[in-house]
Amino acid sequence: MNRQTSFLCLAALVAFTGCKTSTPAGTAATTAVAAEAPAVAAKPSDMYPKTEKTNHVDTYHGTQVPDPYRWLEADTAQNVAAWVKEQNQVTFNYLDKIPFREQIKQRLTQLWNYPKYGAPFREGDYYYFYKNDGLQNQAVLYRQKGLNGTPEVFLDPNKLSEDGTTSLGSLAFSKDARYAVYTTSTGGSDWRDAYVLDVATGKKLTDELHWIKFSGTSWHKDGFFYSRYAEPTQGSKLANKNEYHKVYYHKIGTPQSQDKLIWEAKEHPLRLLFASTTENEKYLILTASEGTSNNSLYVKDLSKPNSPIVPLVETFDKEYGVVESVGDKLIVLTNQGAPKYKLVEIDLKKPQQNNWKTLVPQTDNVLNYATLVGGKLILNYMKDAATLVRVHDTTGKWLHDVQLPTLGTAGGFGGKKADKTVFYTFTSFTYPSAIYQYDIATNKSTLFRKAEVDVDMEAYETKQIFYTSKDGTKVPMFITHKKGLPLNGDNPTYLYAYGGFNSAVTPGFSISRMLWLENGGVLAIANIRGGGEYGEAWHKAGMTPNKQNVFDDFIAAAEYLQNQKYTSPQKLAIVGGSNGGLLIGAVANQRPELFKVALPAVGVMDMLRFHKFTIGWAWVPEYGSSDDPAQFKNLLQFSPLHNIKEGVKYPATLVTTADHDDRVVPAHSFKYIATLQEKAAPGNPYLIRVDVKAGHGAGKSTTAQIAEAADTWAFTFYNMGVNPYPAQ
Repeated sequence: MNRQTSFLCLAALVAFTGCKTSTPAGTAATTAVAAEAPAVAAKPSDMYPKTEKTNHVDTYHGTQVPDPYRWLEADTAQNVAAWVKEQNQVTFNYLDKIPFREQIKQRLTQLWNYPKYGAPFREGDYYYFYKNDGLQNQAVLYRQKGLNGTPEVFLDPNKLSEDGTTSLGSLAFSKDARYAVYTTSTGGSDWRDAYVLDVATGKKLTDELHWIKFSGTSWHKDGFFYSRYAEPTQGSKLANKNEYHKVYYHKIGTPQSQDKLIWEAKEHPLRLLFASTTENEKYLILTASEGTSNNSLYVKDLSKPNSPIVPLVETFDKEYGVVESVGDKLIVLTNQGAPKYKLVEIDLKKPQQNNWKTLVPQTDNVLNYATLVGGKLILNYMKDAATLVRVHDTTGKWLHDVQLPTLGTAGGFGGKKADKTVFYTFTSFTYPSAIYQYDIATNKSTLFRKAEVDVDMEAYETKQIFYTSKDGTKVPMFITHKKGLPLNGDNPTYLYAYGGFNSAVTPGFSISRMLWLENGGVLAIANIRGGGEYGEAWHKAGMTPNKQNVFDDFIAAAEYLQNQKYTSPQKLAIVGGSNGGLLIGAVANQRPELFKVALPAVGVMDMLRFHKFTIGWAWVPEYGSSDDPAQFKNLLQFSPLHNIKEGVKYPATLVTTADHDDRVVPAHSFKYIATLQEKAAPGNPYLIRVDVKAGHGAGKSTTAQIAEAADTWAFTFYNMGVNPYPAQ
């Protein structure tokens, strides 16, 4: 169970910074070579489409707040579609004039074109793995008999749509490995459709399920559990509030209309309900959540007909995730009385909390998740935002640590109780994802497969520093650049952070970012408060009403980079997606003189109305709600949309969003850029790039990723006055 997935941050890192991706050998860094000055109109009205304003005003607790661009929330309306088309035309006309944009795209395509593998996993007689040959829009699922067998295609999502915009979601095999259920997403939407395959033949059965959202699939006998919403009304599926989540059981070979309702919360329309089964399929684990963290916990004994759903925890103030069952006991990951998480054992014969037994107590490091494989508990910790892996027996006794290659991020270690070996992936900023085979009995890791990338990784270095925020808090930051980088205050620098939802930003490889690094750029990743890097206290320090700490931490990171002569305000780009998009909008408003380029992706920009769309209500515990007088006052102080001032010169801004984003609806970005174009002083471009047939980031095709990355890098270099490919 990985505790770090939230419904906002799930795809946040994909938006731009998480794109999967050298100048030719001998090419020098070009940071001092000026590009032609960006072509910016003297007046915003000369450059941007006219955006109609209305007199709409909302009153919050006696305070009137104008919302002149409310009409842009109707993202399926014809006038909104026409506005998007006009905005895209202005943006792409601007990007087309950047002389080195095509060279960037060509180099990115060259960099991207290498085989990318996922870690193998065993189901029945086969090992399955994902592979992208290089430039395929979606990774293909292969299988082979044994680790030395001949791979064959099992499921190719590239054949599900002509343009590569249909992606695979979850995948689950029945206990006997006879069937597999998989879900798909169309155009990046959070809505999922489910289908069932006969594993032996690879043929699709007649089963077809729809309106699945925020759900996995968990098998029991000849069917599976899943969560869904009712079918939305026509034209409202991408924006309307999601209410009345329910858990169903689907039996193979029957229509969805006959699925059995297992669990619902009639009196609580805004609860999220999840179901999973233990490996032996004896227990159904049910959790409910009223936000993106903290949950209640229930269990149902599936070995007994008509057994009741038994509550283990009915409150919503802590987190509980079942790792696995051992006999009649559950091993559970929780932060109850342990802000950095611990493992407890719950005996279902006496499940009261005073009978719970601590298996592995809290340590100084944050426990991310645990797996039970080969009779051992493998615990994945975070130490200063990097991975530490420890192995314990099922009584909780520590046995040994897993030796990792270097400072970075390890993930995986999943498998079945009987498995003797498992696989894990390891990555860092200049360490392309590698797959290791781990022998559980001997504690030995063997390199199984390593990515071969057209970059000399030895030319770069990464260090972790700790800087001081406004209130004296020490905040870690990773800094990566070419060895021998001159600290002259003139290096193009890319500063990224997330800062929310208990989600940690750990070292990871991005082929897209290598284009930045090979052209003399500096990559800085700040582990600001609001994330999960140091547990519950670090998270709460960046939640409502403490959200300003997040912005202060980020601003302090920018000041550190400038004070230490890595860069200057004229060479600093700031980047964030989703909750990180909110971060970029807020700090650009608060300290516009500190940054040259702002790149908010799929951001939460209207902090007064976010809870009125799709799953936005689930973020209220994180942010607060404008329905509450005190929280309204706090939100209004930093809401990006509401703090753009007339006549201020803001950083050159390229907002990115997508027409199928039903996590953070594109209206956030639409209203934000319309306001920025209206109010900001001339001198910098304020543009929006709207992807079509794309969503919040997950499942985005390779073609779309390369195109967006090329445009974003080109915009960034151009507005810094840097030409990465000057004429020879």
